[in-house]
Amino acid sequence: MDFNSIDHRKINKNLMRGLFILCGVNMGKVKLTITYAKCRCGYHNTGDSFIIEDICPPLCHELWNIIYPSIYTLLNDGTLDYGEERVKFFDAKCPDAGRVCIHGEVISD
Repeated sequence: MDFNSIDHRKINKNLMRGLFILCGVNMGKVKLTITYAKCRCGYHNTGDSFIIEDICPPLCHELWNIIYPSIYTLLNDGTLDYGEERVKFFDAKCPDAGRVCIHGEVISD
């Protein structure tokens, strides 16, 4: 087998999943749904959705930078502040005047 033909991302992803399973860590999944879109570049559309496990989805980097801390928390079985509660979802807006709104929630396999 040619070393250059190996898909290293796939191998690394599978190795990490295996290590998490061996250590008893359950990495979750987060579903992102675009709930409103008036994006200047037309990159996002209302209703678009993505399942996040460990790789960044095709989102605008400005929006991703806003939501990544919440996604990371949820992927690692954490909870987020929501008023007086702790929850496993979030809603966020694009830093460009809220032109894109997104909802993220933990989903089960």
